[in-house]
Amino acid sequence: MLTSKRVIITTLCGALCGLFCMFLASSDPNAAPLSVNTKWLIVLGRTMLGFTIGISALRLNWWLHGIVLGIITSIIMAVPVLSDPKIAVGTMVMGVVYGVLIELVATKFFKAKGVGA
Repeated sequence: MLTSKRVIITTLCGALCGLFCMFLASSDPNAAPLSVNTKWLIVLGRTMLGFTIGISALRLNWWLHGIVLGIITSIIMAVPVLSDPKIAVGTMVMGVVYGVLIELVATKFFKAKGVGA
């Protein structure tokens, strides 16, 4: 059963992952600086991942649920940077990592299981 506890936990975890992702993306001194809009879009994209995991009705194991939704939501973030394959692939890989971490925290640490768990 979907609970508000799960949605809150996953959304907050997504926001924290987004902040971490934003700091990682802007930490390379050799790269062009990111605009403020880009930084906040990164945070919003990862927050959306957390929210999507929280409301999802997919019946999958927790880790597979995190992987699938991490890929799906990261596609949206990877499309604008397809001109740089390294960044696009990194965006997708980190989406999977964040998806699994969000599910791990919600399902195993806070015992806020989803529909399929």
